[in-house]
Amino acid sequence: MEKTDLRKEFRELYAPSSRAFSVVDVPRMSFLMVDGEGDPNTASAYREAVEALYSVSYAIKFAAKRELGRDHVVAPLEGLWSADDPSFFTRRAKDEWHWTMLIMQPPWIPAELVEQARVTTAAKKDLPALPLLRLADYEEGTSVQVLHVGPYDDEAPTLRRLHEEYMPARELEFNGRHHEIYLGDPRRAQPSKLRTVLRQPVRPRTT
Repeated sequence: MEKTDLRKEFRELYAPSSRAFSVVDVPRMSFLMVDGEGDPNTASAYREAVEALYSVSYAIKFAAKRELGRDHVVAPLEGLWSADDPSFFTRRAKDEWHWTMLIMQPPWIPAELVEQARVTTAAKKDLPALPLLRLADYEEGTSVQVLHVGPYDDEAPTLRRLHEEYMPARELEFNGRHHEIYLGDPRRAQPSKLRTVLRQPVRPRTT
């Protein structure tokens, strides 16, 4: 049985350089999503969201293989991040962060199968975030991204260069939420080996 690997299909979006920023066009894609807020290191809502996303994503994989005759690699965890003040990211003011955690799904996964996977998962595990989980499309369009290697708390200098140097020099402004893609399972990798795609949707500056 052929196995779909969305990271390979969208290699340009999931394998950027770590040496320089690059501009990409991000199409509409389908995701499982859970919204929340607060410090991801301490907020129980964050831990519960991630657990629900992984659990249902694997339930979808197994159901699709059994019922649709199609197999796929579960995509990496991703996060959309926002705050009332962009400096909250460079200052790592994590209690002020709002987030949407998400995992991309193949476009051929029907909504009915997602709901079936949610019900199956609920029967096996007590996951508080399950009622918050939804399937939705998300499109970013023109974006700037780079690969960060190392601990999450070391991202600030790269984000500062993006916000204060790269974007102003090219007359670009924010056009969506800060986006991170966690290559590998962040629950298991050593901090020094973490690989994270940092992405920012942009548009030409209007003022």
